Amino acid sequence: MHDTLLWDDARVFLAIARSGTLSGAAHALPMGVATVSRRLDRLEAALGLPLFSRHQQGYRLTDDGEALLERAEALEHAGLAFGEAGQQRGLVAGTVRLATAENLANPLIIPSLPTLFAQHPELRVELVTGVQTVNLHRRDADLAVRMVKPDAGNLTIKRLGTLGFGLYGARTYVDTRQAGTDVASFEQDDFIGWNETNGHLPAARWMTRMLRGRPCRLETGTLAAQLAAARAGMGLAVLPHFLASQTDLVCLLPELGVDQPIWLVLHSDLAHSRRVRAVADHLIALFEHSRAALLPLSGDPS
Repeated sequence: MHDTLLWDDARVFLAIARSGTLSGAAHALPMGVATVSRRLDRLEAALGLPLFSRHQQGYRLTDDGEALLERAEALEHAGLAFGEAGQQRGLVAGTVRLATAENLANPLIIPSLPTLFAQHPELRVELVTGVQTVNLHRRDADLAVRMVKPDAGNLTIKRLGTLGFGLYGARTYVDTRQAGTDVASFEQDDFIGWNETNGHLPAARWMTRMLRGRPCRLETGTLAAQLAAARAGMGLAVLPHFLASQTDLVCLLPELGVDQPIWLVLHSDLAHSRRVRAVADHLIALFEHSRAALLPLSGDPS
């Protein structure tokens, strides 16, 4: 090593690895771009290794940088644990990054947060609801509520419940179709479905089987858009019961066989963090209380 290694520079390394740019890392830390650049240079000099290759699109980890990523994350976890150990006993403070689907965040999780904040005034929550893939190992988030159960990694996983789906349409649309259509037949109906990018979803696969080669009247990439289109009378949509029940939509089929389990996932290294545990316990209680609303038309198989 040529220079003294300063452990705090590992934070800069992680921020650049996660954002892919100096400006993104500067925003996340926060500090100036020039400071981020100087500290990266200092870290690479201390290690005697190039950690990133520079490209027009940003910074990419070198093989050496990739090999050190897990060690840097371990340093970060240890630093968080050290800081929390020094806090007043029982105090829950700091920021927790929670990743979840927008259709769960907006109507369910966000309205419950005032109760959590009243219990822990020093706690802050950062919600990640974008469509990008969230990697808990790289600390894109501290914990996640998701529909797909992870099958690998040092993760703690708990089943929160089940999200039930049904086939819904606007009252005006349903009344019109019943005037000249067999209620049990859907061959003449218009459907609102998922775009090709989301064709792997259980609801999308159900609709493909139902249409048997017919195209959807409208395809979207979000549940919010499908809900709006169904309420506008554009056709039938496969929607979560708890979302549709808050509107004037009519349920034509309550059981489609596409219900999805809901999982709480957090990195095992953070399972005993007071701030993460507080949010996790809040979510477990919230989903237990909301179990009937999430799956109102049948029992939960969990």
